[in-house]
Amino acid sequence: MVIEQIYTGCLAQGAYYIESDGEAAVIDPLREVQPYIDRAAKSGAKIKYVFETHYHADFVSGHIDLAKKTGATIVLGPVLISPGYEAYIGKDGEEFTIGKVKIRLLHTPGHTMESSCYLLMDENGQEKALFTGDTLFIGDVGRPDLAQKVVEDLTPEKLASHLYDSLRNKIMTLPDNIIIYPAHGAGSPCGKKMSKETTDTLGNQKKTNYALDPSLTREQFVAKLLDGLTPPPGYFPANVLMNVKGYESIDNVFERAKRPLKPTEFEITATETRPLVLDTRSAENFAKGHIPNSINIGLDGSFAIWAGTLITDVNTPILLICDAGREEEAITRLARVGFDNVIGYLDGGFEAWKKAGFEIDKVEQVTAEELAQIHKNSEVHIVDVRKKSEYDSEHLVEAINAPLDYINDSMKLLSPDTKYYVHCAGGYRSMAFISILKSRGYEHLVDVKGGFKAIKETGKFRMTDYVCPTTEL
Repeated sequence: MVIEQIYTGCLAQGAYYIESDGEAAVIDPLREVQPYIDRAAKSGAKIKYVFETHYHADFVSGHIDLAKKTGATIVLGPVLISPGYEAYIGKDGEEFTIGKVKIRLLHTPGHTMESSCYLLMDENGQEKALFTGDTLFIGDVGRPDLAQKVVEDLTPEKLASHLYDSLRNKIMTLPDNIIIYPAHGAGSPCGKKMSKETTDTLGNQKKTNYALDPSLTREQFVAKLLDGLTPPPGYFPANVLMNVKGYESIDNVFERAKRPLKPTEFEITATETRPLVLDTRSAENFAKGHIPNSINIGLDGSFAIWAGTLITDVNTPILLICDAGREEEAITRLARVGFDNVIGYLDGGFEAWKKAGFEIDKVEQVTAEELAQIHKNSEVHIVDVRKKSEYDSEHLVEAINAPLDYINDSMKLLSPDTKYYVHCAGGYRSMAFISILKSRGYEHLVDVKGGFKAIKETGKFRMTDYVCPTTEL
């Protein structure tokens, strides 16, 4: 028996490959499915099932393409909304055979109503592992406020109450030595405060996970679960609908998107179609020079999550600017969260644009030490674009909080005519914030290199007392 966790840091997402005696199953695959096909081919195994723990909100699953390419059966737990593609709707307690092992479906509503976990039993019938999807994470459980975006009657309170029962009646009754394999880890917006660890034993989670505290009443559990929740990223409902109704094959998305455009073609396309021009280079390189009105979301970060958070419509046409050789990576990571309308990329990258003599723009930057000197000699306006939970934990006394997560509201806190020094934790988010506001007419924004970490290390600014955060949302 083989169990492999295939973890993708950009989405903090775990997919799983299970194999026994020439047969295999994949749980919660990502949009690009060739790696799973290649893995099965490596062992000479046939992918028999694609198990979905629920209709995902934070990424577009690869279940449809993987089933079409391998002949595998898609399995879902009991659903309220029927899928728009061929799938087998399993029943609570139903078992599926893969080679010499079995997987039992456990219906565990709470994160969503169709949420299900999959219990793996080895060749001897021993319960070995539980693939929990977004029902149970390491250190946390799935947030109960996402399904309401699709089914209005499913309030967070109702779902939290369902989750209370699912945890206590379906999961906590299992043996302590079972290994928990969740769908997400730290960095995912699907939970409040997940561990960086991506597996653990159920027994250890019973000791350390607040949601598994047996002394909690239903009312206490619901209150704890709802405390600290913030509005989910805007792309979540669109991703749910794609996972329910179906979507275009990623092969077609690639065929359309892998269109290199010379600078003149790029400029004409941008002028005629009015797409979003997305620069995926580092914040440092973007500051030194970029195409006017382009926005910066760097590939070397939580690119897909931030793209989904900041670009409000997944159908937005997008033109890409990438470091040479990273175009396919950018297209893939956008498709993972439902952005299928990339219409081309700048051939030769920004350097080609610059050599062609087209107009460029820059972002002013200062170091933390330089900001301290400026602050010593004159009044400055400092903007902290970290999440509210980060700001509440510790911040510069005089800084205002304008979270990047909710930029359309945050920009209302700033005046286009005032100069602001903008920082996040390390520099990634501040440049995204500045680039978006620059494209909207805010011309007096200065990036603080190194962010809050660098500012704090100078020891020259007044800080609030540190408070341990209760949520990472």
